[in-house]
Amino acid sequence: MNIAFAGFRHSHIFSLYDKAMKYAHVSGCFEEDAKERKIVEESKKIKFNYSSYEEILCDKSVDAVAIGDYYGKRGKMVIDALKCGKHVICDKPICTALSELDEIERLVNKTGLKVSCMLDLRYMPQIQKAKEIIRSGGLGKVHIVSFTGQHPLDYGKRPMWYFEEGKHGGTINDIAIHGIDLVRYISGENLSKVDFARCWNAFAKDEPHFKDCAQFNVRMGDMTVTGDVSYSAPSFAHPFYWNFCFWGEKGMLNFNHMDRNLYLYKADSKEVIECDDRETDYMRDFIYEINGKETQMNTYDILMSQRQVLQIQKSADMLSME
Repeated sequence: MNIAFAGFRHSHIFSLYDKAMKYAHVSGCFEEDAKERKIVEESKKIKFNYSSYEEILCDKSVDAVAIGDYYGKRGKMVIDALKCGKHVICDKPICTALSELDEIERLVNKTGLKVSCMLDLRYMPQIQKAKEIIRSGGLGKVHIVSFTGQHPLDYGKRPMWYFEEGKHGGTINDIAIHGIDLVRYISGENLSKVDFARCWNAFAKDEPHFKDCAQFNVRMGDMTVTGDVSYSAPSFAHPFYWNFCFWGEKGMLNFNHMDRNLYLYKADSKEVIECDDRETDYMRDFIYEINGKETQMNTYDILMSQRQVLQIQKSADMLSME
């Protein structure tokens, strides 16, 4: 498969580039911003052989496009790629507006093209075992889920477009897609109601318009799910960076991004379950889905998770307007 890269405005795209080099043929790259292009050329030794995004879309040898431009631009780029018959894989979020997602879904349904996203938490070692325990009734009926995914603000190191009007799209949409997608995958439940969602400014004091903090309380089936995905952490290296708790009538289950263990607590016992690495990842699943093979993540899952997070973000935006 031939894949071309468009946009290098977030560092996540480099891990996607490395995976693409492993599983596919990289046809070439494009970055519109001259300053960013020079930085990437010098630091990553990546060559840019396309002079425009349109050139990629017109290249009939390109099967898929990998998109890593700033968030507010991605929706249109995904739509344009689908209209030109290209599969798409994207850093998260895929888009920043429900209207864009509506058009993406329409095009996917019309063409059969595939859309993937770098939702790498699905491939953590603990996830398959957590799914097995919860869906088999190992916790009994699950009533409460909580997760934290706080990130460091890293002001001055993080790309400054984050703080430009119209380019970010909201902290919930930016970060919570990982958590909501994982809860959906493990539990099989979907968003049914947003009880509370709020974004506000606290840590980004140099950018008072930027709502760096984000919390929400939603319902997914019979579960109440609480999340905090604020830019409030001192660093990435702490056990609360992607920490998940599922609370059921027979016990509770906990895991986090910093180790490979599941922690299962019941009234009279505690079990630590060490889990093995997964053999697959989002890039391999993307190629497998295109080729009609079974995958852990697919286009339907990705678009559903994106829609549910955009709905939560919309609720937070409406509260901010009151």
